[in-house]
Amino acid sequence: MNEFRPAKKRAEVTVGESVRILRELQELSQSQLSALTGIPQATISAIENGRVNLGVERAKVLARALRCHPAVLVFPGWETELKEAA
Repeated sequence: MNEFRPAKKRAEVTVGESVRILRELQELSQSQLSALTGIPQATISAIENGRVNLGVERAKVLARALRCHPAVLVFPGWETELKEAA
């Protein structure tokens, strides 16, 4: 286990980009995600493009549909000390 090295950060990701990335990885269109969540497609587009704040409640709804923890969407660039991560 002493050979572990943290990965280098390659790119900064915004909240909207994290939503888009997870949506696309699951091969969902904005319309399909809208149908799963009840969030209008225009709002999903605005979130992905940084025109509307995600907010905690929308993050919870989107996280359920995208099968991830809401923190993945709300804090895409969060880093923690290695000793705390375990």
